[in-house]
Amino acid sequence: VEKAWNKASPAEKPPHPKIIFDAIRHSLLAGGKRLRPALVIAAAEMVGGTQEQAMPTACALEMIHTMSLIHDDLPSMDNDDFRRGRPTCHKVYGEDIAILAGDALLAQSFALIAEETKGVPADRILKVISNLGTLSGAEGLVGGQVMDMQSEGLGGNVELATLEYIHAHKTGALLEAAVVNGACVGGASDEELEVLKRFAQKIGLAFQIIDDVLDATMSGEQLGKTAGKDEAVSKATYVKLLGLEKSRETADTLIREAKAELDVYGEKAIPLLALADFITSRQN
Repeated sequence: VEKAWNKASPAEKPPHPKIIFDAIRHSLLAGGKRLRPALVIAAAEMVGGTQEQAMPTACALEMIHTMSLIHDDLPSMDNDDFRRGRPTCHKVYGEDIAILAGDALLAQSFALIAEETKGVPADRILKVISNLGTLSGAEGLVGGQVMDMQSEGLGGNVELATLEYIHAHKTGALLEAAVVNGACVGGASDEELEVLKRFAQKIGLAFQIIDDVLDATMSGEQLGKTAGKDEAVSKATYVKLLGLEKSRETADTLIREAKAELDVYGEKAIPLLALADFITSRQN
């Protein structure tokens, strides 16, 4: 995956301004869990596809995720100075370049899928691009981010249904996109895509619940970003509404239910099952 990114996001591309490539690479190559690319490849392979078929979509998912982090860290949004243990994009390159770096990553992600996906029928590539556009836009990631900002300062006064919407869209949408689109390029049937959609939605909600738990219990050094931000701005979280133990129990239940969706795949599902377990065991 890292090798594919280096090819897709070069250090420079004359005569285009080098600073935008520097800003993109500062955030894209900063490390991280790489969970979304792993989900894309695992889902593709589980239904009979290959890593080569899935790689452009895997890279595209991390590009869109990185865009969301760059924008989320801006002073007008979550206002964070650190991400993945290093200064955020806007702290190094300024807000203007950071915004444009995110824009470039989003645009480049779709071009990458269209241009580099090999051995996959054109109708499936089109389906992936369409689905990814929906889940990263106002009906997905962006919608969740808007609701999250509108709920800031309300703390425990936010209803659980609203919090579920925020988590399912701001975070869960891209995890759903990773699993479903990985399976799509791998050749999954419509029935299989529905099963994998249910799996992904459950692990997506569990992922953000655990994020809420980690923000309340871990240090900034452990997280690689500012800790305690949710409490500082009175943000609605599962911890605030349900408490630590009930939040952990809810996440564990979601992961059990998600894994049960894949019983029919037997040993082929092992990589996806391991990634689901990682969601609740991670420390950052």
